[in-house]
Amino acid sequence: MTTALITGSTAGIGAAFARRLAAQGHNLVLVARDTKRLGEQATELHDLHGIEAEVLAADLSTDEGIASVERRLDDRTHPVDLLVNNAGFGNKGRYLEVSMADELTMLKVHIEAVLRLTSAATGSMRSRGRGGVINVASVAAFVPRGTYGASKAWVVQFTQGAARDLSGSGVRLMALCPGFVRTEFHERAGMGTDNIPGWMWLDADKLVATALADLARGKTVSVPDPRYKALMGVVKLTPRGLLGGVSSRTGRKYGPQ
Repeated sequence: MTTALITGSTAGIGAAFARRLAAQGHNLVLVARDTKRLGEQATELHDLHGIEAEVLAADLSTDEGIASVERRLDDRTHPVDLLVNNAGFGNKGRYLEVSMADELTMLKVHIEAVLRLTSAATGSMRSRGRGGVINVASVAAFVPRGTYGASKAWVVQFTQGAARDLSGSGVRLMALCPGFVRTEFHERAGMGTDNIPGWMWLDADKLVATALADLARGKTVSVPDPRYKALMGVVKLTPRGLLGGVSSRTGRKYGPQ
């Protein structure tokens, strides 16, 4: 049985990955900040699917939290075969309305943690000649829209570059770029969602199924829904200057309230 480590595992996309992978027979290392929720999740998945579910409480906005997950990924006696870097959050407000401390915390989780954990995982995977990493980004990576989108753009570019550098090693890397997903993400950031059209919402379980299939096919970027693939096709054809204005207006209409 292989082992998958999932950050931000107790809710949303992370929880959907945990459910899917457990159902497929993978052992899990579940990483989040809330020890109680981690324990409940591990017990439920073990009882339902008979897999081993290890819990690791870690705050990835701190050096100590990142280092604790790095140590687990470096453990060659209990190797991790799939890493899902899913932990993340949004800040409510436009640029200069959000405190610098909150902006830097976002960069710590979205960029530094992803870099360090991907490096720890792939070093071990490359020595074994197999493994995979899914870095959860966002379609926001493809439009000029604030610090969140900029951090997710870094995730996409980093993942694609690392995938090229590790080509032929047996290690696969993929950036997952979903759109709006019904999770705790918006609630935690204090963002209203009533103004977002129903057609823009994605189901987390279907998203994860598509993502794992795309990883198996060797994709380095996954936009896991035809609706958002069509939107991203339009984005590619739109001049950047015009796109910035459209993105700003759309953000005011469909963004944080």
